[in-house]
Amino acid sequence: MKKILILDTSILCVWLQVPKMDTCGSDNDKWDFERVDNCIKEEIRASTTLVLPLATIIETGNHIAHAGTKRRQTAQALAEIMIKAADEKSPWAAFTHQSELWESEGLKNLAKSWPDLAVQKISIGDATIKTVAEYYAKMGFQVEILTGDMGLKAFEPMTPPRRRRS
Repeated sequence: MKKILILDTSILCVWLQVPKMDTCGSDNDKWDFERVDNCIKEEIRASTTLVLPLATIIETGNHIAHAGTKRRQTAQALAEIMIKAADEKSPWAAFTHQSELWESEGLKNLAKSWPDLAVQKISIGDATIKTVAEYYAKMGFQVEILTGDMGLKAFEPMTPPRRRRS
C-alpha cells in the first residue's frame, strides 16, 4: 500500500526553520529541525508521497510573513516547495489532486462539519487537513499526518489491516 505523508503547519515551519517556530510538539514528544528533516528524508527514501494541504501553505506563509527575521529566505524556500507540489515533482503530490475538496460540494461539506469541530477547538485549517487525509485514505492510501499537534494527529485515518493471502 502506497503511503501518503501530509505535512501540517507546525512541522513545515520547523522544517523551513521559521524564526520562533523552530520546535513543535509536547515536552515529551518534541520536534526540532533535525528530527523533522531526518523523518522526511526517511519517508522520501521509502518512496512516500508528500502532500502539502492548502491550509498548511496559508498558515505557514502567515507565520513567515510575521517572522522577525529571514522572511525573504524562508518565503523563497516555501515558494520552491509550492512549485514542486504544483508540478507534481517527486516526492510531492500534485496540489490539483485536492482541488475537488474546494469545489462547491467540498466547501458545503466543510461548512456542515466544521461547527462541531470548532466546539472541540479544532481550527478550520486543521479541519481541512483532516479532510485531505480522509480524501487520500478513501483512495486506498496509507495516510499519516506529520504534526506536532496531538489533537490533529488523532484525526489521522486508520489504515485497514492487510488481508493475508491464502
